[in-house]
Amino acid sequence: MMLAADAPPPALPHTGGLLLFIDGTAGLLTVAALGIALLLFLIIKVRLQPFVALLAVSIAVGLAAGLSVTELFGTVQRSAAVSVIETGMGGILGHVAIIIGLGTMLGAILEVSGGAEVLSSRLLHLFGEKRAPLAMGLTGLIFGIPVFFDVGIFVLAPIVYAAAKRSGKSIILYAMPLLAGLSMTHAFLPPHPGPVAAAGLFHVSLGWVILMGLVVGIPAVLAAWVYAAWIGKRLFVEVPQDMVEAAEDAKAAVLAEQTAAGRAPQERPVALGTVLAIIGTPLILILAATFSSIALDPSTPRSVIEFFGSPFVALTIALLLAYYLLGFRRGWSRKSLESVSTSSLKPVGNILLVVGAGGIFGAVLKASGVAQALSDTFNDVGLPVIVLAYLISLVLRVAQGSATVAIVTTAGIVLPLVENGGHSQAFLALVIMAISAGSIFASHVNDGGFWIVAKYFGISERDTLKSWTVLESVLSVAGFAVAAALSLAV
Repeated sequence: MMLAADAPPPALPHTGGLLLFIDGTAGLLTVAALGIALLLFLIIKVRLQPFVALLAVSIAVGLAAGLSVTELFGTVQRSAAVSVIETGMGGILGHVAIIIGLGTMLGAILEVSGGAEVLSSRLLHLFGEKRAPLAMGLTGLIFGIPVFFDVGIFVLAPIVYAAAKRSGKSIILYAMPLLAGLSMTHAFLPPHPGPVAAAGLFHVSLGWVILMGLVVGIPAVLAAWVYAAWIGKRLFVEVPQDMVEAAEDAKAAVLAEQTAAGRAPQERPVALGTVLAIIGTPLILILAATFSSIALDPSTPRSVIEFFGSPFVALTIALLLAYYLLGFRRGWSRKSLESVSTSSLKPVGNILLVVGAGGIFGAVLKASGVAQALSDTFNDVGLPVIVLAYLISLVLRVAQGSATVAIVTTAGIVLPLVENGGHSQAFLALVIMAISAGSIFASHVNDGGFWIVAKYFGISERDTLKSWTVLESVLSVAGFAVAAALSLAV
């Protein structure tokens, strides 16, 4: 899927800029190194909001590399070409914002309707008590497709508490498989912001990203589940009673709010098939469009398939299905659906701004010539691009903690290595998988997810490092290994 707005601006002559360093590759590489160091310093030490840090560093890198103020910001009269900053922000958000917005609303409807509880209870019943950890893992894997990682924890944690309390075993045995499933979908599959943002920057069809996300992510999550089963038998952590009580209070409060708003859960439970159909519809439509572009010659049937398989159309269809099957058919009012949809979008603003700032960073690197200097240097190193993509993302992730920042920053750095290489969509999707895998390596104390896991499941910091941090590293390394192996064949 190629958008005109996504095309990066051509390299511009360095006239009128505030050139702080010597011209040439060495000077541009110095600018790049200092820019990344400044970004890490602002996020880690100054604790500056990532959007502000990325924007400030983008401006600093552009000016230092020789871009003029007019090239960066445009003119007051608006008669000149669109500025680098506007091109970078608009190009990526034109692709990402709609997908993330629709996916977020879809996840909210599934969450509030009780779809997650139905999914987990049916899987627990199907697999039985002995295989409850596997059922929790599958719950996280399936429910994690349309909902954000932290939302998945908030919604599914009470189910983990119940399973661990009923069995008398360590909560780690049930929490870690669930977390692995949620983390895998968050890292590798649309409509989550990381892979969607990278797909927009690399101009890769979401169908290929979904396909490679499944091919890479499923073996990776299986490896993570093996580790979860091993560590869950060696670290005993009791169910945190205060969190159980807090979850019950929160559930009662949500029920009261829903009842007051006229959208209390219906007595008739949600059917498992309905939940799976709603989650699977956009994935199937998008994949069908991708394969039709390969298998079919240009024709009316192919156009129809590609229309319904457009991510915007596919997610809209899934959302409308959720509105009807989980909302109207179960007694929700239009006002209730509007309320749930609107409230779900509140946390999205920060994500979109960070992704947009990442687009600005990439556009500045391209327009200033820094990207080409990095490309030439990395080519001289001799490492395959997929290895470089993983290592850069891994370093940025470990240094500053945010997976989204690691992905959008790495994508901007790696883009010039692949954009003129004539690579297939499949290969580019695998590079995105490598970037995504690097972005989840070694979640530790500078990552908000680390503290959510520790506090929500009552795990000490030391045991969280032994369980969650290692689990993320296993997921990361296994995902990269699969992506790297597949890249040799596409």
